[in-house]
Amino acid sequence: MTKNKIKNYVFLHLSILLFSFTSVFTKMASNEFNKNGIYGIGLYVFLFLMLLNCFVYALVWQKVIKRFDLNVAYANKSVYLIWSQVWAVLIFHENLTAENIIGLILVFIGVLVVQEHE
Repeated sequence: MTKNKIKNYVFLHLSILLFSFTSVFTKMASNEFNKNGIYGIGLYVFLFLMLLNCFVYALVWQKVIKRFDLNVAYANKSVYLIWSQVWAVLIFHENLTAENIIGLILVFIGVLVVQEHE
């Protein structure tokens, strides 16, 4: 793999990592809503961060996918599920089940299969 191709994959996965924070901000907004209703300022802060994150991600994603076949870019985007599980465990202290792990392994294998045919 060439240096340029590695750089492209790093940018691709950084953009996916960025997108994964959308679910974090959404869950934080939901938690804030459950705690304080529509009057909690945190709800609006997290909703704003979620929208800002989506906006920045959309700009970055448009730049990144120009460097890949769409099937490769979108197959890699499923890595978002792995990041979501990481944030669920690290930030929200949720449990990672055997089924979660098996599902994540299957997602990762699927990404590798698509990579091999590029």
